[in-house]
Amino acid sequence: MSYGCRPRSLRRRRSNSRRERGSATVLVTAAVAVLLVLTWGGLTLTAVVSAMHRSRAAADLAALAGASSWAQGASPASACARSADLARRNGGVLTDCSANALGTVIVTTTVPVRVPLLGSGGGAVARARAGPSDP
Repeated sequence: MSYGCRPRSLRRRRSNSRRERGSATVLVTAAVAVLLVLTWGGLTLTAVVSAMHRSRAAADLAALAGASSWAQGASPASACARSADLARRNGGVLTDCSANALGTVIVTTTVPVRVPLLGSGGGAVARARAGPSDP
């Protein structure tokens, strides 16, 4: 019996394990990086969808407020001022407003999109119309 020799399979396993030392760290680091990127992408998508919904709500309410003011005899300028006030209260900015002789008010609002880690990423734009229905 020779005590100085080890079986070849045992020597190979040990030499392979030395070469692979730290490979799990690389794999875990890559997996964490992928998870962080996916999380950031999900948060960004959520921020964009949320801003779109807020912009639509602000536009709808602003158009209704403007049409209501217009129907009560207000001037087009004061109807648009009322629309701008309601859009601002709902987190939006009124970017366009028009009122016609038929009592229809059309507004466009913008709500800023806040992208995680990057800050502002543009704006979500929505357009709404309120007034009497077309005959």
